[in-house]
Amino acid sequence: MEYNKIISVTGLPGLFELLSSKSDGAIVRSLEDKSTRFVSSRVHNFSHLESIEIYTVRDNVNLADVLLAMQKDSTPLPGEKDNAAVKKYFETVYPDMDFERVYTSDMKKIVKWLGILTANQIEIKAPTIEEEVTEENSTAPETAETKAAPAPEAAVAEEEKPVAKKKTAAKKTETTPADEAPKKKAAPKKKAKE
Repeated sequence: MEYNKIISVTGLPGLFELLSSKSDGAIVRSLEDKSTRFVSSRVHNFSHLESIEIYTVRDNVNLADVLLAMQKDSTPLPGEKDNAAVKKYFETVYPDMDFERVYTSDMKKIVKWLGILTANQIEIKAPTIEEEVTEENSTAPETAETKAAPAPEAAVAEEEKPVAKKKTAAKKTETTPADEAPKKKAAPKKKAKE
């Protein structure tokens, strides 16, 4: 199993391996009891572990960074039911975490997830700097295209204006013979002025 295929499903405990996705949901396998099931996207939301970020006092960090720090630390994992022990554990292992915005229930979930990942021998992979730079570079051309997009719309708007003038001119040509008589009289006056 690969770390990038591991997901969390709202409303369901534990972690799951994403086997395949469909338009109305996904087929997943539980990492705890190895059962396979279909999960509807109408009822549940899916979150890839590699896309989850944790609030810190500085910039947000990827969940993988926190999990790797927990693996490296020699402090034993706390019991999931003891709120004070869980918070104290994270104050020791990852002191940069923003404890006002990261709830104790989230910290408990992280402890449980690390246990599941360790039991299934899944290697936790933090995103590398190269991947982040590639993602930033791939978004730069989109921004340039987005800025260039209004120019064609302006050109379309300019093209539409002459069409509107033509319609107005066409309406003037569709006049009754009574309307044409004053136009003929006005034309010689213009020539006389010139």
